[in-house]
Amino acid sequence: MRSSVIYENQIIDFGIEYRNRRTMAIQIKPPDMVIVLSPPGIPEGIIRNRVKSKGSWIVKKLSELRDLDPEDNKKDFIDGEYFSFLGNNYGIKIIKSVKKIPKVFFQDNRFCIETSDPSNQYRMRKIMEKWYREKSDRIINDRVGLYIEKIGKRPRDVKIKEQKRRWGSCTAKGKLYFNWRISMAPPGIIDYIVVHEMSHLVHQNHSIRFWQKVGSILPDYKVRRKWLKDNGIKLDF
Repeated sequence: MRSSVIYENQIIDFGIEYRNRRTMAIQIKPPDMVIVLSPPGIPEGIIRNRVKSKGSWIVKKLSELRDLDPEDNKKDFIDGEYFSFLGNNYGIKIIKSVKKIPKVFFQDNRFCIETSDPSNQYRMRKIMEKWYREKSDRIINDRVGLYIEKIGKRPRDVKIKEQKRRWGSCTAKGKLYFNWRISMAPPGIIDYIVVHEMSHLVHQNHSIRFWQKVGSILPDYKVRRKWLKDNGIKLDF
């Protein structure tokens, strides 16, 4: 359900999601989404008061997100542009080829994109997306395999897919889905996302026990989570 409050002459629109949890939490997601996670049965008036009490923090965060214009990530696919992989930035070199099947490879510490139609930005974007999907699939399956014993549960399936607003998800049936852009992030951040979603195999909520599970594996998870909140929007093209 949707609701709103007025804070210092500004309207804060937000969604309310009732979850099986003991406390309320406010989430802010790019570009301007405010979500309140609430225990069942909490009256809307109490939720609205909670949002209003956090008005200063919410307005500040929304302003910071507006400064991070997603258009800044858009690439023109020309020589010298940079793409991120495992937290490092690499320049690209475009190679015009007579071959119809495009290819992406590393050479001299940079991306080389070999294609017969370098002026077609839509096609260039799809070529790079395919490369990232393949790398992310390999990396994620390796990391999931590493953490199975520590989590104590094995997922039913692991897949890479398009997820605009989240980095990962865990279904009630134990299937894990991860954003194909995940291989752009540093390894420590990838591990946080993997451990976060795998912990949902044990606790399908964000309860205290859930975060204790995450913390038992990654004691510095709060630092990693903050990095993702601050920088995740930049991992795109």
